[in-house]
Amino acid sequence: MIIKPESTITTWHQLQPIWQGGEELVKIGLPHSQLAPAWQILLLGDGSPTRHLRLLTSETIEVDVIDMSLIGDDLDNAPKGIEKIANPRIRRQVWLKTASGKRLAYATSWWEANHIDDYLQNRSLPIWESLAKLHTELYRDIQGIYYGKSEALEEGFEEKRTFWGRHYLFWHRGKPLTLIYEVFSPYLSKYLGKIKIDD
Repeated sequence: MIIKPESTITTWHQLQPIWQGGEELVKIGLPHSQLAPAWQILLLGDGSPTRHLRLLTSETIEVDVIDMSLIGDDLDNAPKGIEKIANPRIRRQVWLKTASGKRLAYATSWWEANHIDDYLQNRSLPIWESLAKLHTELYRDIQGIYYGKSEALEEGFEEKRTFWGRHYLFWHRGKPLTLIYEVFSPYLSKYLGKIKIDD
């Protein structure tokens, strides 16, 4: 995988939030009229989204790596927590999709450049799969949840909708390993049911 130098940094697809919540809301959950229970398990649970998507769809989940950029000490307009990832940093952007090609999630992650190869030995694998092969013990610290819009994600998911996303830190041996920002396709309603339960 070729890593782009800082001079060719591309942008990443951040939601323009209509609503957002922090760690306190993540801990207690949201009203079901705002986000249905099955969706809360996906967004606020501490399990692997790649594993969840595999179980939901009964398909292998593949990673389409669309960007690996060296961003140095740039904060990259990333969520709070980026400062915990040591410099220099690499930003990785991917689509998570079924083997049949349906895009289910978009993710951006930020890694310490000097150690990314220790954890992502095969960068085309999902992060969870890479770390599981290494038997890496992790704590997924969900720090924020978002509901918002993105033209780029509308195009990528082929869904003219608003989207739910989240960001979290992965901790390993008491230290932050990577910061991850994920957005899920509304197409997952096929498996999870309605995104919100009406009053």
